[in-house]
Amino acid sequence: MRSIWNGAISFGLVSIPIKLVNATESHSISFRQVHTEDNGRIRYRKFCELEDREVTQSEIGKGYEDADGTIVPITDEDLSHLPIPTARTIEIVAFVPADRIDPLQMDAAYYLAASGAPAAKPYTLLREALKRSHKVAIAKYALRGRERLGMLRVVGDAIAMHGLLWPDEVRAPEGVAPDVDVTVRDKELDLADALMDTLGEVDLEDLHDEYREALEEVIAAKASGESPPETPEPAQGGKVLDLMAALEKSVRAAKESRGEAAGAEAGSEVEEAEVTPLPSKKSASGAKSTTGNQTAAKESSARQPPAKKTTTKTTTTKKAAEGRAAATKSTADRSTADGSTPGKAAADKSAARKTPAKKAAAKKTASSRRRSA
Repeated sequence: MRSIWNGAISFGLVSIPIKLVNATESHSISFRQVHTEDNGRIRYRKFCELEDREVTQSEIGKGYEDADGTIVPITDEDLSHLPIPTARTIEIVAFVPADRIDPLQMDAAYYLAASGAPAAKPYTLLREALKRSHKVAIAKYALRGRERLGMLRVVGDAIAMHGLLWPDEVRAPEGVAPDVDVTVRDKELDLADALMDTLGEVDLEDLHDEYREALEEVIAAKASGESPPETPEPAQGGKVLDLMAALEKSVRAAKESRGEAAGAEAGSEVEEAEVTPLPSKKSASGAKSTTGNQTAAKESSARQPPAKKTTTKTTTTKKAAEGRAAATKSTADRSTADGSTPGKAAADKSAARKTPAKKAAAKKTASSRRRSA
């Protein structure tokens, strides 16, 4: 690995010559800017404003623009003679527990390689001291034109340094957290714990950049004149999930993916939550129609007499009919006892009722005739 900075670690009165090398590398795919009509490369050329000509990289230096537009040239030699002790030195200022460092402060990572055989002994001493103390070293160093903060820790048999942002470079999380009061129930926490336990740990070596792999497939297809692979269908949405339902489904899915039983230990202690589908426009209109039918059915039911009253009325009618039948039978029995038939007795009774009416009608007709005469 090529070193990007040479200097020394200042550990009290001990000086350890080191080389600074990058600990990380980028595998992201980069693109060139091209002319869309003919795929010609778009290049940026560097011109000197005073001479109006293109200049090479070796002719380019550093300069600071003053407030009035004046350029103050700064050379690498000027930077190497900065009046600070960290110009070419990683100066350790303290040793602190690793959990004192906020991950938000972490920046680029580097390896510190011992420079030459004389540096092997003090390098190993610092490494073993860090191991035994379970602490990290906080240091200051200068790189790329400014002083920086760093954290030294042991990685395998090497010492690594993480660049740290200065505390005033980290923003406070104001206005980020929800500004409403939310109550989380114990059952929800139990399900969240069950989900965390089910997902478990992961070997970071098994994780890979799927976006980069898909991009490589697209580039390979285009290069061979084939159609790029189709985009997979997005996951089905349109469901409104409450938190409990989402947690329960997540626990079941995680267990099934690991080949375990679908029933979650924590999930069995919690009532099953409902998953309500989000209605579309079509289903919403259908729901309105259904609601209207239900309302009409309710109104129709309201107009009809209650079932209980109908039953009571039917029962009363039945009892009255039974009473009339009993009375008829009793009359028939009496008529039979007198020696007459029931039919004849009824006819005589009816004729008796009709005779006064006929007499009255005849009398009325005679009176009308006399008045007419």
